[in-house]
Amino acid sequence: MVGEPFDLVLEHLRAIRSECSEIRQDLRDLKTRQNDTHMAVLALRRDQAQDAEIVAHQRVQMDRLREEIDRIKVRLDLRDG
Repeated sequence: MVGEPFDLVLEHLRAIRSECSEIRQDLRDLKTRQNDTHMAVLALRRDQAQDAEIVAHQRVQMDRLREEIDRIKVRLDLRDG
């Protein structure tokens, strides 16, 4: 009679151990996915920073071109309007 409750407790402990193992694996998977997502977000931020740098460089070039066009207009005595 003592053996049955003992076996029942062991059975429950094995089930709990099995579920804990599954939870650990799920947690590992979630951590991996979170890390992948974090890396993707960092890559997007880096890309945005590079895009902003390119836009700033293009604006500087456009400003220089406008200045050169204005100087050319003055030298050729061209006026708008």
